[in-house]
Amino acid sequence: MTLHIETPALLFSATSLILLAYTNRFLTIAQIVRSLKKHYDEVHTKSILLQIKNLNLRLSLIRYMQLFGVLCLFLSVFAMLSLFLEQQTMGIYLFGASLLTLLISLGISFWEISISVTALRLHLSDLMEAEEEK
Repeated sequence: MTLHIETPALLFSATSLILLAYTNRFLTIAQIVRSLKKHYDEVHTKSILLQIKNLNLRLSLIRYMQLFGVLCLFLSVFAMLSLFLEQQTMGIYLFGASLLTLLISLGISFWEISISVTALRLHLSDLMEAEEEK
């Protein structure tokens, strides 16, 4: 089996865009946490504390998403370097490892999105209950 140096290079554009999306999610959630923390300091409610706890979990997941995404880029670079140095077998294994880390990153991303959707559904159910009471 032969792997060309261009193949690992293909991961760069995709992984870079994914990392940008992860960073945007992180910044948005961080802003929401700051806002909720300020609100919690004024009004100590359990629901705000639960929201902050949920967002803290999501921030941790995003950190791991970013970690595995960056690891994917590193492994891709090492795969390209191995192929450049005509170490075909090493390049193939490194490229496979980079694909695996990308897959892990995407899996964690799916988990984080699932948590987000569940939280949003809870908010919507509260609105629906308030609407039904009117």
